[in-house]
Amino acid sequence: MKSGRKDHKNRVLREGESQDKEGRYRYTYYENGKQKCFYSWKLETNDKLPVGKKDCIALRVQIEEMKKRQLLYGKYSGSSYTVLELVERYVALKTGVRKSTQAGYKTVINVLKKDEFGGRKISDIRISDAKLWLIQMQNNGRGYSSIHTIRGVLRPAFQMAVDDDVLLKNPFEFQLATVIINNSIRREAITKKQERDFLKFVKEDSHFSKYYEGIYILFKTGMRISEFCGLTIHDIDMEERTIDINHQLQRLSDMEYVIEQTKTNSGKRVLPMTPEVYECFKTILKKRKVPKKEPMIGKYVGFLYLDKNGMPMVALHWQKYFDHICAKYNSIYKVQMPKITPHVCRHTYCTNMALAGMNPKTLQ
Repeated sequence: MKSGRKDHKNRVLREGESQDKEGRYRYTYYENGKQKCFYSWKLETNDKLPVGKKDCIALRVQIEEMKKRQLLYGKYSGSSYTVLELVERYVALKTGVRKSTQAGYKTVINVLKKDEFGGRKISDIRISDAKLWLIQMQNNGRGYSSIHTIRGVLRPAFQMAVDDDVLLKNPFEFQLATVIINNSIRREAITKKQERDFLKFVKEDSHFSKYYEGIYILFKTGMRISEFCGLTIHDIDMEERTIDINHQLQRLSDMEYVIEQTKTNSGKRVLPMTPEVYECFKTILKKRKVPKKEPMIGKYVGFLYLDKNGMPMVALHWQKYFDHICAKYNSIYKVQMPKITPHVCRHTYCTNMALAGMNPKTLQ
């Protein structure tokens, strides 16, 4: 909540914040009925320190740290906790998770910060309230997969409150499919003919042919797109004709590039190359232009595909290429090509291998 008052730099001060004549900031709050304060010569971290003053932690940084401590160690009861505070407490306990998982938690928290539901007391939430909120989100245009993700954080957060004897019942303990319509598009495998036609079209197209080798490899190896994007020249053994898959590349919503472990422990594997896949990698390595400065993500360098900014291509790049290829194909031919994504390539590979008689455990 904004207080309407401003500091000497004409910035609006929030509730509890103030600034004295000398320029020092103060935050006032109450704990167990007693007034408490802390101070700083800086409101934000990037503020310049007044001449002659000792360096200090910015006031708003101190406020955030105090709020985190309150969430972890402060009063925790159904009568006082909001849905947002409960989720923040739950997320604070989820240490050691992947960067992409952290980004997902942050997204859910941001949704709750903007939604009236996030400010409601957890003791007031009934099963019907939770269901109506999810229905309202879908009616407002939010997709099924997005709602599934949000509910996937709220359900364990409320279960934490039940396990802590703060609540008697988890209002999110129900099957999502019984409440909202699953309008997400199921990604199916394409037929062998569709695969051949698609690859032939890409190979012969004057513009998209530069992506042919990468797309062929996705269809013929079953790699996740994040694993393919994470491949470097050091992961490709052209003598042994193997592909060492031991990590994946992700780009988060804030444009941060991160290297993560494979999705599962069994995801770490060494794939043999077929002669055709070998030729594709041979072409990729031959065409690869060595940049003046190789981008380094974590400890990894030598990524196979770079974008116009000299950074490694990520899943979003390839998804756009697939979309453009399908659109161009369907503008030319009467028999339309279904929506194809990098994940459809993986699903198609698995289907083809199963039909060819591969042992299910080996395929898994």
